[in-house]
Amino acid sequence: MENSCRSQIAEGFAKRHSEDVLEAFSAGGNPSGRVNDTAIAVMKEKGIDISHQRSKSLFDIPQIQWDYVVTMGCGDGCPNVTAKNRLDWQIPDPKGLVLDEFRNIRDRIEAKVLSLIRGIESKIRIK
Repeated sequence: MENSCRSQIAEGFAKRHSEDVLEAFSAGGNPSGRVNDTAIAVMKEKGIDISHQRSKSLFDIPQIQWDYVVTMGCGDGCPNVTAKNRLDWQIPDPKGLVLDEFRNIRDRIEAKVLSLIRGIESKIRIK
């Protein structure tokens, strides 16, 4: 909900891996106003700079019907955003975890982003 860790990491991976397949936006219901320092550091380890990203409100992103909305375990607290497809990845918030656990969350997010991209690419090829 703070929009400071998980979705910022996902946005970074989506921008790196997706090329022309998707355009990613990270936003939350209660943005903290800044991206988590540890998230920035563990993404730099992967060669991805998310320090220029910012924690955003849902009102800061385009107000459209999204093709995909991905949430990460907020349950009933997830904001209702109009989407054709909704995915909930059930990934715990790494904020406050030790560095190795934070990296594990980062790597889980990358695997999910890559899987989503492959799924979208396969749908595009079928058409």
